[in-house]
Order: sequence, then C-alpha cells, then structure tokens
Amino acid sequence: MPKPVKKARKRTPPRDVNQLARYLVEQSTAEPEAAPQIPPAALSAYMSAIGRKGGAIGGKRRMAALPETEKSALGLKAATARWVKERAKRKRGDK
Repeated sequence: MPKPVKKARKRTPPRDVNQLARYLVEQSTAEPEAAPQIPPAALSAYMSAIGRKGGAIGGKRRMAALPETEKSALGLKAATARWVKERAKRKRGDK
C-alpha cells in the first residue's frame, strides 16, 4: 500500500530575530510560482465580459449619484456632441 502524500505546510515566521531575518530574505528572494498561462483569446473574451458587466451597471449608478446640476451639464454636453455630428453630416451631404 502506498504511503499517503503529505501536503506542504506553510512555514510560519520564527520568533528569533536572526531566524526571522533569514526567513524574510528567503521569502523575498524566492522564485515566484509559475502563473498558469491563459491563451490570449480566452483572456480577451473574459476581460471584455467583465467590462460589459461593469459598464452596464456603472453608468446608471454614476447618474443616480450625481446632483441635478451635473446631470444637466452632462446632458447638454452630450446633446452638443450629437448636434456637431449632425451638422458635419449635413455639410458633407450624408443623410
């Protein structure tokens, strides 16, 4: 019968000052564990999904938190931007 595999225990910091110093040096100079490699396409899809989720919630909450004067100013700015686009289309002859 095979022996059970023991889990590696996390080392606790020692109480002695010199041992603590050595422990800290070992921890700071240890090689980091290799992070799992995620394919760029999967990472991109995941990040875009998170962005859509936050974006959908963020605008509504931001507007709810703003006072009426700032909401009005933002609305005026948005309307001005739309008018500028519309005027540029008319100038070019687009519909």
